[in-house]
Amino acid sequence: MGKIIEDYRQWIKFALGLDPEVQDKIILTVVFIFSVIVIRFIIMAVVYHKTKDSKTRYTWRKSITYTLSIIALLIVGNIWFQGVQSLATFLGIFAAGVAIALQDLIGNVAGWFFILWRRPFNVGDRIEIAGHAGDVIDKRLFMFTLMEIGNWVKADQTTGRVIHMPNGIVFKHSIANYSRGFHYIWNEIPVLVTFESNWEKAKEILSVIAKKHAEHITEEAERKINDAAKEYMIYYTKLMPMVWTSVKDSGIELTIRYLCDPRGRRNSEHEIWQDILRQFATHADIDFAYPTTRHISNTQESKAPSRIND
Repeated sequence: MGKIIEDYRQWIKFALGLDPEVQDKIILTVVFIFSVIVIRFIIMAVVYHKTKDSKTRYTWRKSITYTLSIIALLIVGNIWFQGVQSLATFLGIFAAGVAIALQDLIGNVAGWFFILWRRPFNVGDRIEIAGHAGDVIDKRLFMFTLMEIGNWVKADQTTGRVIHMPNGIVFKHSIANYSRGFHYIWNEIPVLVTFESNWEKAKEILSVIAKKHAEHITEEAERKINDAAKEYMIYYTKLMPMVWTSVKDSGIELTIRYLCDPRGRRNSEHEIWQDILRQFATHADIDFAYPTTRHISNTQESKAPSRIND
């Protein structure tokens, strides 16, 4: 049996020019890589059997993949570079070669380490970077992936498109994270009523509606702020929903300002507007305003002291 194997090795050397030593390295590499794949498959099978939570599965899948990949890189490197016993020397040679051949990818790998170390965002966070907004659905060695929101779809709802962003972009653009620190966003709904409307009554109605839909968030928001204040300088004195008053060309603008969950902005607007429409419909002295052209008779319609007598 041993003679047959030796004859086969000599035939490979003659046919392919591979020395027996190189053949051994190839066999060891293939066996080890196959073993790593089998181990990963077994671990993930156990994880998928134990849990149905997609986030837990994703975390395990990424952790196992990264861990086994690093181990495989080190062991395979040791197989092929037996003379390089120092891990630092091996990594130095490897890094120098990669830096020369793959300069553009170096920034993406550095960005990946930055994302893992500083954690400007995690999978599941809603972020905006370089003009693109979306929910982070994946993080990889060279890129991270967003499920796009906004664009042609209103109120930060998903478009259904997947955007792949190179990791190096985190060094070039600011990152806005909807899900970190405060955990809530301020939303505003402007409501324009005519000058002739009873704007004070309209403001009271809007205040009641705003409190109905947003007041329950205040207590939770205060707790989140206290937690975030341990890491960031976040300071708010007023978290209750409010209605602000201003004057526009076409009427009096009453703006509802309230806290909402970043992913619930459209639904909160939908519910608030439905209540506004129902309430205003029951009051004859409140009308929505819109751009119009009017001709006023000063002697008949203006306030008495300012009327011009003929």
